[in-house]
Amino acid sequence: MHRFTTPRLALSAALVGLAPMVASAQQDIADNTAYGTTTAEFLLLGANARGTALGGSYITMATDVGGLNANPAAVALMTRPGAQFSQYDYVAETKLNWGAVAFPFAGGSKAFGFQIGTFGFRDQPVYTVQNPEGTGEVYDVSETFAALTFAQNFSDRFSVGITAKGIFDQLGQVSGSAFGLDFGTHFHSNLNGKPIRFAFTLANLGTKMKYDGDKIRIVAPREQLPGEEETTQDLQPAVYRTTGFSLPTMFRVGLAYDVVASGNNRVTMMGEFNQQNSNKAGYGVGAEIASNRLGGTAFGVALRGSFTAQPANAYDTDFFGTSIDKEDDEKMQGLALGAGLQYQTATFQIGFDYAWKKMGLLGDTNFFTVSLGW
Repeated sequence: MHRFTTPRLALSAALVGLAPMVASAQQDIADNTAYGTTTAEFLLLGANARGTALGGSYITMATDVGGLNANPAAVALMTRPGAQFSQYDYVAETKLNWGAVAFPFAGGSKAFGFQIGTFGFRDQPVYTVQNPEGTGEVYDVSETFAALTFAQNFSDRFSVGITAKGIFDQLGQVSGSAFGLDFGTHFHSNLNGKPIRFAFTLANLGTKMKYDGDKIRIVAPREQLPGEEETTQDLQPAVYRTTGFSLPTMFRVGLAYDVVASGNNRVTMMGEFNQQNSNKAGYGVGAEIASNRLGGTAFGVALRGSFTAQPANAYDTDFFGTSIDKEDDEKMQGLALGAGLQYQTATFQIGFDYAWKKMGLLGDTNFFTVSLGW
């Protein structure tokens, strides 16, 4: 058994608290943020309603099937096999569909799981410079990933997990593929008799995605050389040169503490700091109120909420890049709320979760998740 001392907690909290200040100070230096340089951004949408309602802080609480996507290390704390199925109604009538299954084994000290997710839209009109009103053609976008996860508890306080995934992108008549890794750790202990959790993750670290397809492979006339007499030339096959795009790599660190932990009732406060390879540093705070065995029954309920600051979308830098002087829609950007209901016995579990998230001027989004356990 390892003792989690107050000095260690203070050090962890200080590191999490100082990270935003360091990132804010860095913003005063030249801004070299590589905006718009990554592909497969759908990998950052999350996978379930609980995670969306809790924001990035979910990495500390993801001890359910959703941990396969948020923090593979947390999956090692699952006590029974389970499955989840989600649909995210995102902006501009796009949708994310996700499903996963996870199994603890070796007496609960290890776990493995599989997940698959798809994102996209269909029948969008094609516009060109020559045809600004549309060519009459349509195109589809379908982005998919499939992943395997392995997680292990190395002590009664610490677990590690890794996820390997393939990412496949079909953009109209061009396509690409890439390979990525997620890595996570999860530290769990008690402070003053109440659970405390500390986690960090590194997601979407992998190869670049390079595109190929019919719209890149063309036929064109050979350019006439200087001094060469003009001659009739046959069209020659040619290929547009394309550059590879990096995956949206994200580093995230989070801390969560149960300020109330009494029997089947819990109130958890949490916070997180994140840094993406193509965006400014951000942070978030969240809370979850949960009660199991309501009235001695097998039913449980949870209420959740979070706010995630996205400095890159702000108009000014009043506080860590987040403006307080914006339109109402933009002021609420990053706000998420959610709730969950579950029924659980010794041999069966079913749950329903919902989350609403404000995307500023882009509008509201809705996440639905069904969970099963056995």
